[in-house]
Amino acid sequence: MRANRSTGTTRGRRRVALVTISLSLLLAMVLPLTGYVMHDAGMAFAADDEKAKAEEAVNPRAEYWREVRQGTEGYTSVSGPEAGVLIQNGGENWRELRTGPLMFWGGWFVIVILLAIAAKHLIKGKDKLEDGRSGRTILRWSLFERLLHWSVAILFIILAITGLSLLFGRTVLIPLLGKEGFAAWAQLAKPMHDYLALPFVALLALMLLIWIPRNIMRSYDFKWLKSMGGYFGKGHEDAPAHFANGGEKVFFWLLFVFGIGLTISGFYLLFPNLGTEREAMQMWNLVHGIAGVVLTGITLGHIYLGTIGVEGVFEGMVGGDVDEAFARQHHNLWYEDVKGAAPQGGRAKASDTTTAAPT
Repeated sequence: MRANRSTGTTRGRRRVALVTISLSLLLAMVLPLTGYVMHDAGMAFAADDEKAKAEEAVNPRAEYWREVRQGTEGYTSVSGPEAGVLIQNGGENWRELRTGPLMFWGGWFVIVILLAIAAKHLIKGKDKLEDGRSGRTILRWSLFERLLHWSVAILFIILAITGLSLLFGRTVLIPLLGKEGFAAWAQLAKPMHDYLALPFVALLALMLLIWIPRNIMRSYDFKWLKSMGGYFGKGHEDAPAHFANGGEKVFFWLLFVFGIGLTISGFYLLFPNLGTEREAMQMWNLVHGIAGVVLTGITLGHIYLGTIGVEGVFEGMVGGDVDEAFARQHHNLWYEDVKGAAPQGGRAKASDTTTAAPT
Protein backbone atom coordinates (compact mmCIF):
# COMPACT_ATOMS: atom_id res chain seq x y z
CA MET A 1 0.00 0.00 0.00
CA ARG A 2 2.82 2.34 0.82
CA ALA A 3 4.42 1.66 -2.55
CA ASN A 4 1.20 2.40 -4.45
CA ARG A 5 0.68 5.61 -2.50
CA SER A 6 4.21 6.68 -3.35
CA THR A 7 3.67 5.92 -6.99
CA GLY A 8 0.40 7.94 -7.08
CA THR A 9 2.07 10.86 -5.41
CA THR A 10 4.88 10.83 -7.95
CA ARG A 11 2.42 10.77 -10.85
CA GLY A 12 0.47 13.69 -9.35
CA ARG A 13 3.62 15.72 -8.99
CA ARG A 14 4.55 15.04 -12.59
CA ARG A 15 1.09 16.16 -13.69
CA VAL A 16 1.35 19.39 -11.74
CA ALA A 17 4.79 20.02 -13.13
CA LEU A 18 3.58 19.40 -16.71
CA VAL A 19 0.63 21.75 -16.31
CA THR A 20 2.86 24.37 -14.72
CA ILE A 21 5.40 24.13 -17.55
CA SER A 22 2.61 24.28 -20.18
CA LEU A 23 1.05 27.35 -18.58
CA SER A 24 4.44 28.99 -18.31
CA LEU A 25 5.13 28.39 -22.02
CA LEU A 26 1.65 29.68 -22.96
CA LEU A 27 2.07 32.79 -20.86
CA ALA A 28 5.55 33.27 -22.33
CA MET A 29 4.01 33.40 -25.78
CA VAL A 30 0.88 35.39 -24.89
CA LEU A 31 2.20 38.04 -22.54
CA PRO A 32 4.49 39.69 -25.10
CA LEU A 33 1.47 40.18 -27.35
CA THR A 34 -0.19 42.33 -24.72
CA GLY A 35 2.37 45.04 -25.52
CA TYR A 36 0.91 45.45 -28.97
CA VAL A 37 -2.58 45.61 -27.57
CA MET A 38 -1.61 48.18 -24.96
CA HIS A 39 0.31 50.21 -27.52
CA ASP A 40 -2.60 50.32 -29.97
CA ALA A 41 -5.05 51.15 -27.22
CA GLY A 42 -2.79 53.90 -25.99
CA MET A 43 -2.35 55.36 -29.47
CA ALA A 44 -6.09 55.32 -30.06
CA PHE A 45 -6.69 57.05 -26.76
CA ALA A 46 -4.00 59.63 -27.51
CA ALA A 47 -5.47 60.26 -30.96
CA ASP A 48 -8.93 60.79 -29.51
CA ASP A 49 -7.47 63.13 -26.96
CA GLU A 50 -5.61 65.13 -29.62
CA LYS A 51 -8.73 65.29 -31.78
CA ALA A 52 -10.76 66.57 -28.87
CA LYS A 53 -8.13 69.20 -28.14
CA ALA A 54 -8.02 70.21 -31.82
CA GLU A 55 -11.79 70.62 -31.88
CA GLU A 56 -11.66 72.78 -28.79
CA ALA A 57 -8.86 75.01 -30.09
CA VAL A 58 -9.27 77.08 -33.37
CA ASN A 59 -6.42 76.83 -35.83
CA PRO A 60 -5.10 80.38 -36.03
CA ARG A 61 -3.98 79.92 -39.67
CA ALA A 62 -7.43 78.66 -40.69
CA GLU A 63 -9.04 81.60 -38.91
CA TYR A 64 -6.67 84.00 -40.66
CA TRP A 65 -7.58 82.76 -44.15
CA ARG A 66 -11.24 82.66 -43.20
CA GLU A 67 -11.07 86.39 -42.46
CA VAL A 68 -9.15 86.99 -45.68
CA ARG A 69 -11.84 85.19 -47.70
CA GLN A 70 -14.52 87.30 -46.02
CA GLY A 71 -12.80 90.49 -47.16
CA THR A 72 -11.72 91.60 -43.67
CA GLU A 73 -9.47 94.63 -43.96
CA GLY A 74 -5.99 94.44 -42.48
CA TYR A 75 -2.98 96.74 -42.33
CA THR A 76 -0.79 97.69 -45.27
CA SER A 77 1.58 100.52 -46.05
CA VAL A 78 0.17 100.71 -49.61
CA SER A 79 -2.24 103.60 -50.11
CA GLY A 80 -5.43 103.45 -52.12
CA PRO A 81 -8.99 102.16 -51.84
CA GLU A 82 -9.26 98.63 -50.47
CA ALA A 83 -5.46 98.40 -50.18
CA GLY A 84 -5.86 96.59 -46.85
CA VAL A 85 -8.14 93.92 -48.35
CA LEU A 86 -6.03 90.97 -49.52
CA ILE A 87 -8.83 89.00 -51.22
CA GLN A 88 -12.22 90.39 -52.25
CA ASN A 89 -14.59 87.43 -52.34
CA GLY A 90 -16.93 89.13 -54.85
CA GLY A 91 -14.43 88.26 -57.57
CA GLU A 92 -15.67 84.67 -57.54
CA ASN A 93 -19.25 85.86 -58.04
CA TRP A 94 -18.11 88.11 -60.89
CA ARG A 95 -16.24 85.24 -62.54
CA GLU A 96 -19.26 82.95 -62.38
CA LEU A 97 -21.55 85.61 -63.88
CA ARG A 98 -19.09 86.50 -66.62
CA THR A 99 -18.26 82.95 -67.67
CA GLY A 100 -21.82 81.75 -67.06
CA PRO A 101 -24.92 83.80 -67.98
CA LEU A 102 -23.07 86.60 -69.82
CA MET A 103 -21.15 84.31 -72.16
CA PHE A 104 -24.00 81.80 -72.58
CA TRP A 105 -26.88 84.19 -73.25
CA GLY A 106 -24.67 86.77 -74.95
CA GLY A 107 -23.30 84.17 -77.33
CA TRP A 108 -26.76 82.84 -78.15
CA PHE A 109 -28.07 86.38 -78.67
CA VAL A 110 -25.51 87.06 -81.40
CA ILE A 111 -26.06 83.61 -82.95
CA VAL A 112 -29.86 84.09 -83.06
CA ILE A 113 -29.42 87.50 -84.74
CA LEU A 114 -27.19 85.92 -87.40
CA LEU A 115 -29.66 83.07 -87.95
CA ALA A 116 -32.56 85.53 -88.28
CA ILE A 117 -30.61 87.57 -90.86
CA ALA A 118 -29.75 84.43 -92.84
CA ALA A 119 -33.37 83.19 -92.71
CA LYS A 120 -34.74 86.54 -93.87
CA HIS A 121 -32.30 86.75 -96.76
CA LEU A 122 -32.88 83.15 -97.88
CA ILE A 123 -36.68 83.36 -97.66
CA LYS A 124 -37.42 86.93 -98.76
CA GLY A 125 -34.19 88.11 -100.29
CA LYS A 126 -33.28 91.75 -100.85
CA ASP A 127 -36.00 94.36 -100.36
CA LYS A 128 -35.98 95.75 -103.92
CA LEU A 129 -37.43 98.95 -105.33
CA GLU A 130 -40.98 98.10 -106.37
CA ASP A 131 -41.18 100.54 -109.31
CA GLY A 132 -37.53 100.35 -110.35
CA ARG A 133 -35.13 103.28 -110.37
CA SER A 134 -36.30 106.69 -111.53
CA GLY A 135 -32.89 107.97 -112.58
CA ARG A 136 -33.34 111.11 -110.43
CA THR A 137 -31.54 111.46 -107.13
CA ILE A 138 -31.91 113.32 -103.85
CA LEU A 139 -29.03 114.32 -101.57
CA ARG A 140 -29.61 112.42 -98.34
CA TRP A 141 -26.27 112.52 -96.51
CA SER A 142 -23.72 115.34 -96.50
CA LEU A 143 -19.99 114.63 -96.80
CA PHE A 144 -19.46 115.45 -93.12
CA GLU A 145 -22.23 113.05 -92.04
CA ARG A 146 -20.82 110.27 -94.20
CA LEU A 147 -17.29 110.70 -92.86
CA LEU A 148 -18.63 110.76 -89.31
CA HIS A 149 -20.75 107.65 -89.87
CA TRP A 150 -17.95 105.62 -91.47
CA SER A 151 -15.45 106.65 -88.79
CA VAL A 152 -17.79 105.46 -86.04
CA ALA A 153 -18.67 102.30 -87.99
CA ILE A 154 -15.05 101.26 -88.63
CA LEU A 155 -14.01 101.93 -85.04
CA PHE A 156 -17.01 99.99 -83.72
CA ILE A 157 -16.23 96.96 -85.88
CA ILE A 158 -12.63 96.89 -84.62
CA LEU A 159 -13.75 97.34 -81.01
CA ALA A 160 -16.40 94.64 -81.36
CA ILE A 161 -13.93 92.13 -82.79
CA THR A 162 -11.28 92.80 -80.16
CA GLY A 163 -13.78 93.00 -77.28
CA LEU A 164 -15.61 89.80 -78.18
CA SER A 165 -12.24 88.09 -78.67
CA LEU A 166 -11.33 88.86 -75.08
CA LEU A 167 -14.77 87.84 -73.79
CA PHE A 168 -15.15 84.56 -75.72
CA GLY A 169 -11.48 83.82 -76.37
CA ARG A 170 -11.07 80.99 -73.88
CA THR A 171 -14.14 79.18 -75.23
CA VAL A 172 -13.96 79.93 -78.97
CA LEU A 173 -10.48 81.07 -80.01
CA ILE A 174 -8.18 78.86 -77.93
CA PRO A 175 -9.55 75.66 -79.56
CA LEU A 176 -9.00 77.30 -82.98
CA LEU A 177 -5.72 79.19 -82.49
CA GLY A 178 -4.18 77.27 -79.62
CA LYS A 179 -2.99 78.88 -76.39
CA GLU A 180 0.08 80.47 -77.96
CA GLY A 181 -1.85 81.83 -80.93
CA PHE A 182 -4.58 83.29 -78.74
CA ALA A 183 -2.02 84.79 -76.35
CA ALA A 184 -0.34 86.58 -79.28
CA TRP A 185 -3.68 87.88 -80.56
CA ALA A 186 -4.84 88.97 -77.08
CA GLN A 187 -1.57 90.86 -76.58
CA LEU A 188 -2.46 92.90 -79.68
CA ALA A 189 -6.24 93.08 -79.17
CA LYS A 190 -6.19 94.45 -75.61
CA PRO A 191 -4.18 97.66 -76.24
CA MET A 192 -5.94 98.17 -79.58
CA HIS A 193 -9.31 97.99 -77.82
CA ASP A 194 -8.19 100.41 -75.10
CA TYR A 195 -6.64 103.07 -77.34
CA LEU A 196 -9.37 103.11 -80.00
CA ALA A 197 -12.10 103.40 -77.37
CA LEU A 198 -11.41 107.10 -76.74
CA PRO A 199 -11.83 108.39 -80.34
CA PHE A 200 -14.81 106.07 -80.79
CA VAL A 201 -16.63 107.54 -77.78
CA ALA A 202 -15.92 111.11 -78.91
CA LEU A 203 -17.18 110.52 -82.46
CA LEU A 204 -20.16 108.46 -81.30
CA ALA A 205 -21.25 111.24 -78.92
CA LEU A 206 -20.95 113.81 -81.71
CA MET A 207 -22.96 111.67 -84.15
CA LEU A 208 -25.72 110.96 -81.65
CA LEU A 209 -26.09 114.61 -80.66
CA ILE A 210 -26.29 115.73 -84.28
CA TRP A 211 -28.91 113.12 -85.21
CA ILE A 212 -31.19 113.40 -82.16
CA PRO A 213 -33.68 115.80 -83.89
CA ARG A 214 -34.14 113.34 -86.77
CA ASN A 215 -34.89 110.46 -84.42
CA ILE A 216 -37.63 111.82 -82.18
CA MET A 217 -40.46 109.28 -82.21
CA ARG A 218 -43.66 110.44 -83.95
CA SER A 219 -47.11 108.90 -84.19
CA TYR A 220 -46.51 107.56 -87.71
CA ASP A 221 -43.40 105.72 -86.49
CA PHE A 222 -45.56 103.43 -84.36
CA LYS A 223 -47.63 102.67 -87.46
CA TRP A 224 -44.39 101.76 -89.24
CA LEU A 225 -43.41 99.48 -86.35
CA LYS A 226 -46.84 97.86 -86.29
CA SER A 227 -46.48 96.83 -89.94
CA MET A 228 -42.76 96.05 -89.47
CA GLY A 229 -41.81 98.40 -92.27
CA GLY A 230 -44.41 97.04 -94.68
CA TYR A 231 -43.77 93.34 -94.13
CA PHE A 232 -47.31 93.03 -92.76
CA GLY A 233 -50.52 94.67 -93.94
CA LYS A 234 -50.68 96.54 -97.24
CA GLY A 235 -46.95 96.83 -97.69
CA HIS A 236 -45.19 100.18 -97.72
CA GLU A 237 -48.54 101.99 -97.75
CA ASP A 238 -48.88 101.00 -94.08
CA ALA A 239 -45.33 102.11 -93.25
CA PRO A 240 -45.08 105.93 -93.38
CA ALA A 241 -41.65 107.34 -92.57
CA HIS A 242 -39.81 110.63 -92.56
CA PHE A 243 -36.01 110.97 -92.82
CA ALA A 244 -35.58 108.03 -90.42
CA ASN A 245 -38.19 105.28 -90.28
CA GLY A 246 -39.47 103.67 -87.09
CA GLY A 247 -36.94 100.84 -87.19
CA GLU A 248 -34.02 103.22 -87.67
CA LYS A 249 -35.22 105.31 -84.75
CA VAL A 250 -35.44 102.26 -82.49
CA PHE A 251 -31.88 101.35 -83.49
CA PHE A 252 -30.75 104.94 -82.81
CA TRP A 253 -32.16 104.94 -79.26
CA LEU A 254 -30.79 101.50 -78.50
CA LEU A 255 -27.42 102.79 -79.68
CA PHE A 256 -27.90 105.87 -77.51
CA VAL A 257 -28.82 103.99 -74.30
CA PHE A 258 -26.35 101.10 -74.59
CA GLY A 259 -23.71 103.49 -75.93
CA ILE A 260 -23.96 105.44 -72.67
CA GLY A 261 -23.61 102.21 -70.69
CA LEU A 262 -20.65 101.17 -72.84
CA THR A 263 -18.99 104.57 -72.41
CA ILE A 264 -19.41 104.91 -68.63
CA SER A 265 -18.36 101.32 -67.91
CA GLY A 266 -15.43 101.58 -70.31
CA PHE A 267 -14.25 104.77 -68.59
CA TYR A 268 -14.02 103.04 -65.21
CA LEU A 269 -12.28 100.03 -66.75
CA LEU A 270 -9.72 102.23 -68.52
CA PHE A 271 -8.97 104.29 -65.42
CA PRO A 272 -9.17 101.92 -62.42
CA ASN A 273 -7.03 104.16 -60.22
CA LEU A 274 -9.64 106.89 -59.86
CA GLY A 275 -10.84 105.58 -56.51
CA THR A 276 -13.09 102.80 -57.82
CA GLU A 277 -13.46 99.79 -55.53
CA ARG A 278 -13.14 96.26 -56.83
CA GLU A 279 -16.83 95.47 -56.39
CA ALA A 280 -17.73 98.45 -58.59
CA MET A 281 -15.10 97.42 -61.15
CA GLN A 282 -16.64 93.95 -61.34
CA MET A 283 -20.08 95.47 -61.89
CA TRP A 284 -18.82 97.82 -64.62
CA ASN A 285 -17.08 94.93 -66.34
CA LEU A 286 -20.39 93.05 -66.54
CA VAL A 287 -22.21 96.18 -67.75
CA HIS A 288 -19.54 96.68 -70.41
CA GLY A 289 -19.87 93.10 -71.60
CA ILE A 290 -23.68 93.21 -71.75
CA ALA A 291 -23.74 96.55 -73.59
CA GLY A 292 -21.07 95.39 -76.03
CA VAL A 293 -22.88 92.14 -76.86
CA VAL A 294 -26.26 93.86 -77.32
CA LEU A 295 -24.79 96.58 -79.56
CA THR A 296 -22.93 93.97 -81.59
CA GLY A 297 -26.12 91.99 -82.17
CA ILE A 298 -28.31 94.91 -83.23
CA THR A 299 -25.50 96.39 -85.34
CA LEU A 300 -25.29 93.15 -87.31
CA GLY A 301 -28.92 93.70 -88.30
CA HIS A 302 -28.20 97.34 -89.11
CA ILE A 303 -25.23 96.37 -91.29
CA TYR A 304 -27.28 93.80 -93.19
CA LEU A 305 -30.19 96.16 -93.89
CA GLY A 306 -27.81 98.98 -94.81
CA THR A 307 -25.81 96.94 -97.33
CA ILE A 308 -27.42 93.99 -99.12
CA GLY A 309 -30.77 93.84 -97.30
CA VAL A 310 -32.47 96.90 -98.81
CA GLU A 311 -31.78 98.21 -102.30
CA GLY A 312 -30.67 101.83 -102.44
CA VAL A 313 -29.52 102.33 -98.84
CA PHE A 314 -25.79 101.65 -99.19
CA GLU A 315 -25.23 103.97 -102.15
CA GLY A 316 -26.70 106.83 -100.13
CA MET A 317 -24.13 106.44 -97.35
CA VAL A 318 -21.32 106.10 -99.90
CA GLY A 319 -22.09 108.84 -102.39
CA GLY A 320 -24.66 110.85 -100.45
CA ASP A 321 -27.44 110.62 -103.07
CA VAL A 322 -30.38 108.20 -103.15
CA ASP A 323 -32.76 107.49 -105.98
CA GLU A 324 -36.14 109.21 -105.76
CA ALA A 325 -37.83 105.82 -106.04
CA PHE A 326 -36.03 104.72 -102.86
CA ALA A 327 -37.03 107.90 -101.01
CA ARG A 328 -40.64 107.60 -102.15
CA GLN A 329 -40.90 103.92 -101.18
CA HIS A 330 -39.09 103.92 -97.83
CA HIS A 331 -39.28 107.56 -96.63
CA ASN A 332 -42.42 108.93 -98.26
CA LEU A 333 -43.02 111.78 -95.78
CA TRP A 334 -39.46 112.99 -96.11
CA TYR A 335 -39.65 112.68 -99.91
CA GLU A 336 -42.79 114.83 -100.03
CA ASP A 337 -41.20 117.52 -97.84
CA VAL A 338 -37.99 117.54 -99.83
CA LYS A 339 -39.75 117.75 -103.20
CA GLY A 340 -42.00 120.51 -101.92
CA ALA A 341 -39.02 122.55 -100.69
CA ALA A 342 -36.77 121.92 -103.70
CA PRO A 343 -36.01 124.99 -105.88
CA GLN A 344 -37.55 125.04 -109.32
CA GLY A 345 -35.32 123.10 -111.68
CA GLY A 346 -32.78 122.37 -108.95
CA ARG A 347 -31.74 119.16 -107.20
CA ALA A 348 -33.67 118.29 -104.08
CA LYS A 349 -31.56 118.14 -100.93
CA ALA A 350 -32.19 116.84 -97.45
CA SER A 351 -31.23 120.25 -96.08
CA ASP A 352 -34.01 121.93 -98.08
CA THR A 353 -36.56 120.84 -95.46
CA THR A 354 -36.81 120.37 -91.72
CA THR A 355 -35.95 116.98 -90.28
CA ALA A 356 -39.13 116.66 -88.23
CA ALA A 357 -42.43 116.16 -90.00
CA PRO A 358 -45.77 117.05 -88.45
CA THR A 359 -47.46 114.27 -86.50
